[in-house]
Amino acid sequence: MTPELRALSVHLFTATGAVFAMLAMLAAVDEKWSLMFLWLVVAFVVDGFDGPLARHYHVKKYAPEFDGVLLDLIIDYLTYVFIPAFALFKSGLMDGWTGWFAIIVITFASAMYFADTRMKTKDNSFLGFPGCWNMVVLVIFALEPNFWVSLVLVALVAIAMFLPLKFVHPVRTERWRKITLPMALAWTFFAGWAAWVDFHPESWAHWGLVVTSIYLLFAGIAQQIIPEQTPANPN
Repeated sequence: MTPELRALSVHLFTATGAVFAMLAMLAAVDEKWSLMFLWLVVAFVVDGFDGPLARHYHVKKYAPEFDGVLLDLIIDYLTYVFIPAFALFKSGLMDGWTGWFAIIVITFASAMYFADTRMKTKDNSFLGFPGCWNMVVLVIFALEPNFWVSLVLVALVAIAMFLPLKFVHPVRTERWRKITLPMALAWTFFAGWAAWVDFHPESWAHWGLVVTSIYLLFAGIAQQIIPEQTPANPN
């Protein structure tokens, strides 16, 4: 296989996320929430692999006619923002005006964030919450908190998208990656498990989701507070 064909194959792999987004949306329209989240988890896995593959096979060099970053952002907006916001609104977990508040704030703020050229920090983390509403909404579905709790959570996370707070990238942020990457993989596992058992309230997956979500949400902020130790100069 030529380098050009390998690079093109990575773009095609990324594009499968759009198919999984459509399958998730069809499930959401039928209010099959567990099936919807299972498709979103599959899309999440694709998103986790396509970046490293793109860098490994040098897609910018060998397949420059396709903009992989733009392709990724389009699919991310569908799977991370649009479909989860729709599900939160239609599920009744945030009823009445709170549901309208959620979908307007989530979709509007995320559109602005995804277009922000300052979203990445020097260490390849995110500046501001990176619009991973699929993770937030899945936890709300699993725990089913009081709608006031959900409202406050949505508002705080939306505000955090535009604050100078750092949020780790599970793969590209080198600091604490030995912990962060397993946490991200564990979150994916617990998310799939929770959806598979139809968010059964006694499932241990819920505790796994809570623990891993707290770490992924606050690890970057902790890195801002805790200074990184530099190796001592042996001379």
